[in-house]
Amino acid sequence: MRWALVKVSLAVTVMVVVAFAVPLGLVIREMARDRAFSNAERQAAAVAPALSITTDRAQLERVVAAAGYDTGMAVHIPASGRTGAVDVGRRRATGEDIEAVRRLGRVSTAEVPGGSAVLQPVALGTGKIAVVEVYVAEAAVTNGVGTAWAVLAAVGVALIVGSVAVADRLGVRMVQPARRLVKGARELGEGKLGARVPEEGPAELRLAAVAFNSMADQVVRLLANERELAADLSHRLRTPLTVLRLNAASLGDGPAAEQTRAAVEQLEREVDTIIRTAREAKPQTTAAGPGAGCDAAEVVRERMAFWSALAEDEGRTWRVAGADRPVRVPVARADLAAALDALLGNVFRHTPEGTAFAVDVHNGEDAVIVLVSDAGPGIPDPEAAMARGRGKGSDGSTGLGLDIVRRLAESTGGDVRIGASVLGGTEVRIWLQLDRSDGRDRRDGRDRRDGRDRRDGRDGRDGRSGRNGGAERVPAVRGRRGAVRRRRRPRGEKAGTP
Repeated sequence: MRWALVKVSLAVTVMVVVAFAVPLGLVIREMARDRAFSNAERQAAAVAPALSITTDRAQLERVVAAAGYDTGMAVHIPASGRTGAVDVGRRRATGEDIEAVRRLGRVSTAEVPGGSAVLQPVALGTGKIAVVEVYVAEAAVTNGVGTAWAVLAAVGVALIVGSVAVADRLGVRMVQPARRLVKGARELGEGKLGARVPEEGPAELRLAAVAFNSMADQVVRLLANERELAADLSHRLRTPLTVLRLNAASLGDGPAAEQTRAAVEQLEREVDTIIRTAREAKPQTTAAGPGAGCDAAEVVRERMAFWSALAEDEGRTWRVAGADRPVRVPVARADLAAALDALLGNVFRHTPEGTAFAVDVHNGEDAVIVLVSDAGPGIPDPEAAMARGRGKGSDGSTGLGLDIVRRLAESTGGDVRIGASVLGGTEVRIWLQLDRSDGRDRRDGRDRRDGRDRRDGRDGRDGRSGRNGGAERVPAVRGRRGAVRRRRRPRGEKAGTP
């Protein structure tokens, strides 16, 4: 394309230069010729007044010499009576040409050796016609023509070179973005997902670059979402694997028990490999439509009933609060269950046996808060724990569990925070926003309320005072198989005490 543009520009410019320069050169030559003959006619006219006064040879020679035209001018006076013909100066024109001018009575030009002669008739007092001859050399006719033609040629060459240079630059400006686009497409096809094209060049190529970059971003997002889904699905296998591992640990000794434990460990390693192999990505969680969602209290009761048997086997005390009445949240039931399983699985995996834990559900006007707390050693670096793939727990931790919880909360406009629990360990707070349209403003208001709650000595997690007269009624779920009963919390008792 680049050389094609250069060739087209070269051909067009050459045609334009030839079309204008050749006629202009001819015009310049004619102008030089006309200038030379006009000067000759003026010279001849300068001698005409002297001829009307005298025809004396000596006087005419002085007039011609005084005018400075003695080398190229001649005066031809015909014979009159007793006076013969008089020729002043060197005659170059033939007698026939001179007689023809006398007969015609107008200025004429005759070809002579070395140039041309301008013949101008002048009427004498005797009625005869004298002829003034002015010699015009060939050099005078072409004076300045060569220089003008050289200037025209230089201008034409400059125009051609300039047009070729401009066409080459335009070609580069068009070809380079196209080459970058081809290179980016080739790199993307080779699996280099970071390949992007600068959005430069002509408008059409800029649009093509924008479309290519958008397509590449979409491909990256799709691949990331697929790998994220693979990692999340693999992580959900950790919950039944935890149950299998605990059950396998209680089988005692024997070949069958050892084989079972070995199989469970192998399966855990395979799941960890799948999770770590999946590339880190941040897929967008689809927002639930109107009327969609689930009952958070029901999901909490169901999952706690599942984990209660394991808790009793390990000697853990546990408590559930706020799950005695329906609490609607705008998330899918399976996603909420997976998030709770991830948090509870972390409690069992990263805290010693016998460590107490609790799940609290707080239902507010604009949000639902789910608190999962334990009495374990805590998380030394919450920010690192929230980052995917940077879990700092024991062997087998991938860091995906908290990321599943975070994406669930962010899908509603909420967030996840990790802090210190009143039980002495870790507290994970899941904020599920009920109205996504103004979630930011409500979260800002919530942060301000949290600050006021801390200054007033209240529990900032649910915005209510930790005291209610002598005690606060808290629904609790305790013991094997999730048997539900109520108790009154005495004044001064810390929330989350089993």
